[in-house]
Amino acid sequence: MSDTNGLQGLRGVSRPAADASESPPRDPEFDVDLFVIGGGSGGVRAARVSAGYGARVMLAEEYRLGGTCVIRGCVPKKLFVYASRFCSAFDDATAFGWHLQVPRFDWPSLVAAKDREIARLERLYGEGQERAGVEVVRSRAVLEDDHTVRLLEDGRRVRARTILIATGARPELPPFDGIELGITSDDVFDMKTFPRKLVIGGAGYIAMEFAGLFAALGSDVSVVCRGSNVLRGFDEDVRQAMTGSYTNRGIKLMFCDSICRLKRRTGAVGGGDNAGRIDVTTEQGARLVADQVLLAFGRVPNTGSLGLDRAGVKTAADGAIIVDANSRTNIGNIYAVGDVSNQFNLTPVAIREGHAFADTVFGKNAWQVDYSNIPTAVFSSPEIGTVGLTELEARAQYAEVDIYKVRFRPLKAAVTGDCEASLLKVVVESNSDRILGIHIFAHEASELIQMLAVAVGSGATMKDLMSVMAVHPTVGEEIVAMRTPTVRYDRRDASAALVSSAAD
Repeated sequence: MSDTNGLQGLRGVSRPAADASESPPRDPEFDVDLFVIGGGSGGVRAARVSAGYGARVMLAEEYRLGGTCVIRGCVPKKLFVYASRFCSAFDDATAFGWHLQVPRFDWPSLVAAKDREIARLERLYGEGQERAGVEVVRSRAVLEDDHTVRLLEDGRRVRARTILIATGARPELPPFDGIELGITSDDVFDMKTFPRKLVIGGAGYIAMEFAGLFAALGSDVSVVCRGSNVLRGFDEDVRQAMTGSYTNRGIKLMFCDSICRLKRRTGAVGGGDNAGRIDVTTEQGARLVADQVLLAFGRVPNTGSLGLDRAGVKTAADGAIIVDANSRTNIGNIYAVGDVSNQFNLTPVAIREGHAFADTVFGKNAWQVDYSNIPTAVFSSPEIGTVGLTELEARAQYAEVDIYKVRFRPLKAAVTGDCEASLLKVVVESNSDRILGIHIFAHEASELIQMLAVAVGSGATMKDLMSVMAVHPTVGEEIVAMRTPTVRYDRRDASAALVSSAAD
């Protein structure tokens, strides 16, 4: 999760050792060789590696080093997810013979623990930049032209040979009455009080992760989403598995609807507990009451007021900076990495783009990021892990597709009585037997998919998976135990032949 540990995730990429003798020639026209705008995952990686090659680097960050992932995203979210899983763990412990006193959850203690860890990580980021020789400036920075950056904190102007924009993304908020009463994922980690009733707008990564963790912590959660199901873009079987799981856990899912109005209650209507709560109205006429409303409608590139027009940098309709395969914009010396280009909005992608930029521009070791088969996870409970093509994507691209699928109850459930079913699904190109995608809905799916992504990216076949000895009893063994496809699709005659239903 941290950018402080060397060459994270660079397979097959060689990087020559930094040598100050190969530093870019000093040009009196420029104050620095590289100016990085934004201190998130992509920006700090690019700055540190570029400085290691001998470049003079300055990085400007207006808020806190670490960016969305470290400060208000992946890391604090995962800490909250850990906290949310203790409740079920206490119940499971009782089933396994443990006798526990009644546990009590304290929201302020969790927030304080999160704050300590985030402060520690931010300090490490700063120390890493300092050790590399990067000058970090705590200021908002804007472009004045294609080589000039102005620091708003003190008005200083810095001339840079190369400029890298890594300002990430920000929450997207469509206009409706009372929207100021809601909070976004930027705010949710710092709420002063725990929301007993939580309404969430949206059904993507952020919405579903927070819905799951707050429900587990004790909130009464309702999710209002415009689509007909959660997690648009994920495999349909995984989406259905999550919908069923969340419904069984008491989370109210309101599909084909959207929040259209928020209004604060000013009096103690129906009792004192209702004072100060928020009335939520949807487009379909539903009325909900919430202590807090989380608006998780997605994120958009954070490019406003950067001065991109003054530098001549082209953007897309959504504000995303348009870049080529080398993260270069239409202006030859200006680059952009991470969510600001709105390609694949994942922290590891930003890190890799930042590293590729530094190696290519300052390290004399040109390479491009491979965006195929990017693994990802949704930290729900159970988790989702996915890599490669979904079933529908594969069927659109290939004439014959085999689907291997199994649902099962984990061994632990035999004692706890949990009826939650895990799902493992492998999508295969029939003729070559090559694995096109793997989709998991199970505990520790994130850990499984990280390793399975290596197999998918290496062109493994189902025969390769079947040749591996199983580790028993584990969830992972179910994947290597798949012997017969559940369904085979042949696009040429529009048929879907059921091969076997035993594993399903």
